[in-house]
Amino acid sequence: MQRISWKHFDFWLLSGVILLIIFGVVMIRSAIAGNIELLELNLVQRQIIFAIIGLVVVFLTTWIDYHLWASINRTLYLVVGGALAVLYIVGAALYGSARWFDVGFILIQPSEIAKIVIILVLAHFFTRNQHRIHQPVWIVRSFLLTLGIAIWILLQPDLSTSIVLFVLWFALLWAAGLPVRYVLITAGTALAVLLISVPLVFNIIINPDSLGEEGLIKPYQVQRVRNFLFTEEDARYGEAYNVEQALTTIGSGGLFGQGYGQNPQVQNRFLKVRQTDFIYAVMAGEFGFVGTTLAIALLLFVIWRCLRVARQARDTYGALIAVGVATLLAFHAMVNVGMNLKLLPVTGLPLPFISYGGSSLLSMMLGIGLVESVAIRRKQLDFE
Repeated sequence: MQRISWKHFDFWLLSGVILLIIFGVVMIRSAIAGNIELLELNLVQRQIIFAIIGLVVVFLTTWIDYHLWASINRTLYLVVGGALAVLYIVGAALYGSARWFDVGFILIQPSEIAKIVIILVLAHFFTRNQHRIHQPVWIVRSFLLTLGIAIWILLQPDLSTSIVLFVLWFALLWAAGLPVRYVLITAGTALAVLLISVPLVFNIIINPDSLGEEGLIKPYQVQRVRNFLFTEEDARYGEAYNVEQALTTIGSGGLFGQGYGQNPQVQNRFLKVRQTDFIYAVMAGEFGFVGTTLAIALLLFVIWRCLRVARQARDTYGALIAVGVATLLAFHAMVNVGMNLKLLPVTGLPLPFISYGGSSLLSMMLGIGLVESVAIRRKQLDFE
């Protein structure tokens, strides 16, 4: 390990992350208040413990030279791919499906680590082959590299996380210098496939039960799209109920909200899964438009600091790592807020650093640690 100077450590970035985590813990506490079942799970205490472990992960990852990950990227890829494959096979055999390894004191979700690993693997691949990025064969190879991990996540089934991996693939491909003509070709191809598949997709949406339980896309996933596209006559149960309650909670918050722990939609538990998927609605109900705007602005600040590190990175590999982490945070935030506002179908993507979830929080903190590792080893010339 070479000697490093911590003077380039981005304390603004870490401070923004810490403030988001503190705010998240406060919102989780309000979200589960009065719910005996959730209180017995000690979610607030567990999130604090995850946050402390996450801070240790940040500093440890910062201390490790990020180039080390390039030297073992093949091993990382095989280990994560193997873990996902084992999880699918064992889960299918014992439980019908599974997304977590239960190690007693914590549930480990390999798909969360897969997001960080795919950033490292693709960043290394594009760095080595940047001069070939205009050749379609290398674009296809990078796609297959992503597919090798995404397919096991899709089989869990976890459609939203597999989409995240492909978003990361395209973002890093673009950042590595993908020619504009290929972007246009890809967009045209996607549009053509969409138009051709419209009749099939429409039939599936109208008759989700025709899918059965063995396909890659499950009926409940199609039902989420139905709830997004159509107003259900009976919205008392299921995903439609959750979305309608989220909209009601957001609307009740108005400009400044009804106060911490004072929103009846939250405190009377009309809003479900409020500590995870619909934490944004809790924020809006209690702190209103102003409060949610400040929280999202802070998250945007964290994303901007990641992109700033990418701009100042010593090499392409470091820059792509920082871009990948920024993309991960931005996409998670966009989808989570979008589904709360019924602008997107409901998914399980958490709001970064705010929603409850140990695996998600630790993977995000690992990403921040990687960005900090790039930051402290940035270019020697610093004009800022």
